[in-house]
Amino acid sequence: MKNILFRMWQSLRGYAKRRTQSLVFTVIGCLAVLSVITFGAMYVLAQPASTSSEHPTMLAAKAPNLGRHFQEFGREGSILIYDSKNNRIYEHNPQRNATRIAPASTFKIFNALVALETNVIPDDVAVLTWDGIHRDIDAWNHDTNLRQAFKDSTVWFYQVLARRAGYERMQQFINKVGYGNRQIGIAADIDHFWLQQPLQITPKEQIKFLQRLYQGDLPFSQRTINLVKDIMVREQTPDYTLRGKTGWLTSTEPEVGWFVGYLEQNKNVYFFATTLDMYKPEDAPARIEITRRSLKDLGLLAQIN
Repeated sequence: MKNILFRMWQSLRGYAKRRTQSLVFTVIGCLAVLSVITFGAMYVLAQPASTSSEHPTMLAAKAPNLGRHFQEFGREGSILIYDSKNNRIYEHNPQRNATRIAPASTFKIFNALVALETNVIPDDVAVLTWDGIHRDIDAWNHDTNLRQAFKDSTVWFYQVLARRAGYERMQQFINKVGYGNRQIGIAADIDHFWLQQPLQITPKEQIKFLQRLYQGDLPFSQRTINLVKDIMVREQTPDYTLRGKTGWLTSTEPEVGWFVGYLEQNKNVYFFATTLDMYKPEDAPARIEITRRSLKDLGLLAQIN
């Protein structure tokens, strides 16, 4: 009887010992797994901190509310900004950014490229004589050249260039570039197809065209591209260069204002396209101001009041 009890006691003690060892190994194993998980989580969390130190401005400006600028002016519109270095898009009203409308005077960028490439005007300072027809905008009522006409958005000057380039050559360049919907109507439309239809382009397509212009990836000579880039300059400081062109589409209701271009700053390029419903001449400056405020939201043009 004593032997039986002794063997049972030994058996129970061995079982308890094995359970204790198993429990210890289980606890150690759990602690090891937890350690790995915790370390891994710490490593993942450390990566954004490094990214933040590299691009603090862009992370701070992530998903800014660009729509509030339109609300401040009490106007409907859209804006699209493309940060090329970081491959980021900032926009308000995506549906409108994908909707085609006539480019209006933003087409002067393309028109100037064609005019210089076809030598219908030799350079940016060659003067065309005013036709003597008085127009509502005083700056249009005199002789002018390509550079000044671009700045003043002189419609008659660029209509002359389009007529001189001709319907066939204009259509060929439109097709080669793939500009907008590529529609320029019939030969009789050669001096107004960008003002009253049928040519249409989306803000997104404007951005793509501007990217190709910046990169020199267009079917024009480098001389032509460089000249047009130069006449597009609106502001230039030691810190940045802002290029752009406004437009005003009067054949729609409401009328629509454009401002397209690109900003070179911080060793980066930011392409933009803004549209705005306009009801009176006093609305015109809002196209530019909304764009500037939106760029400031990204930490750009900060030194401008």
